[in-house]
Amino acid sequence: MRPRTSNSRQTSHYSPRFAGKKRTPARRSTVEIHASRFINKAIAPVDDTPYAPTHLFSDFGLNPQTIATLGHIGYETPSPIQDQTIKPGLAGKDVIGLANTGTGKTAAFLLPIIDALATSRTVQGALVLAPTRELAQQINDEFRRFSAGQKLYSALVVGGVNMNRQIREVQRGPHLIVGTPGRINDLIDRNILRLASCTTFVLDEADRMCDMGFVRDIRKIESELPRKRQTFCFSATMTTDVKAIVEEFMHDPVTVSVIKNETNDHIEQDVIHARDKAHKIELLLELLRKDGFDKVIVFCDTKHFAQRLSDRLSKEGFTSEAIHGNKSQGQRDRALRAFKSGSVRILVATDVAARGLDIPNVSHVINFDAPKQYEDYVHRIGRTGRAGQSGQALTFVSQPGASAPKSLTARHHERPNRSHSVRTEPTQNTKPSHRRRLTGGAAAEDRLVRLIDTL
Repeated sequence: MRPRTSNSRQTSHYSPRFAGKKRTPARRSTVEIHASRFINKAIAPVDDTPYAPTHLFSDFGLNPQTIATLGHIGYETPSPIQDQTIKPGLAGKDVIGLANTGTGKTAAFLLPIIDALATSRTVQGALVLAPTRELAQQINDEFRRFSAGQKLYSALVVGGVNMNRQIREVQRGPHLIVGTPGRINDLIDRNILRLASCTTFVLDEADRMCDMGFVRDIRKIESELPRKRQTFCFSATMTTDVKAIVEEFMHDPVTVSVIKNETNDHIEQDVIHARDKAHKIELLLELLRKDGFDKVIVFCDTKHFAQRLSDRLSKEGFTSEAIHGNKSQGQRDRALRAFKSGSVRILVATDVAARGLDIPNVSHVINFDAPKQYEDYVHRIGRTGRAGQSGQALTFVSQPGASAPKSLTARHHERPNRSHSVRTEPTQNTKPSHRRRLTGGAAAEDRLVRLIDTL
């Protein structure tokens, strides 16, 4: 894979059928999830029949340097998805991998790519697409770790950071490019990136990318690739869009499925009934003060509220960071590093962190706001109980028939009785209010923010 040189007269391969088309998320059902689906008694791991791999990493025929690196970082026995996909991947076949998060998918496609780049003269470059900046960063880090000492170079191409640095990295001619669809397309449109020499194409978390509205972007990128190539597609679910992509992009693929069930049976799941958001905050503070809540991810619906909640937790003496779309990439990276290292105990997040991130030893996932889709719930709670370990997931749900406590409503939501109100004219000393009047959802959010600050 090589950059377009500055004196190139090549025109962009931008297809007119995508011009002017706004990326829109896939339409999904908004039917509320019944609270019973958030409850599950964990199955003891001893009752699980452990997977017996048919290979060791040393059996795959990987090059000696890769084997030595894997041994150094403690990789000896492959996970099920690695055990079943690395061999066909090394053989150059197209591979469909169906697996839950936390199963080792990244190594399943990176190891064949590294081996081909290091030993084959026909493999010139590889492109990996991921739905989020965080997952792309993680894949890039893993590539550098697995390929240590082999003089293989990568470039990270994602939105939310300075494009000029990424352009310089692409112009150096990396062996692997890891990126998000939007930024990859930006560089294609600017005649910076060409993919004619890319011989391996990977779609990681394909269902998530389709759900986020990247189908057109993916198709546009694929049209830039050579027809003769190897394609990997990894997904937790086989949706209609993913099926269409598989049929369109892949040739005689090998399908490997290691999906056990809809969610993780080894994760203890329960609900907590709350009257309103103020009550949720009170209950959350009580939970976080208990023993055992050592490393906690709290999921919220909105970026604004996630930041406010994290700030409130910090005021209460907890070490907390927030990760959401309003944060710069540098801020998100620092928050994740602090959480992974243990210097921060609580990570408050929107669904931007719900897919792909491998954060070890998360003791609890708390859904402060219940997800709209059960699929999102599965991926949220997948942040705990990684690699077969135990974990706990708690979801706040509305308390049946309950209303906000009178003390709170009287203090923060008191309104005059319109049927008995008397209209009065302002006195001479009364100054007109110039405060912008909020309506609808904005007013409700403003009241909630002021409520949080006063609790």
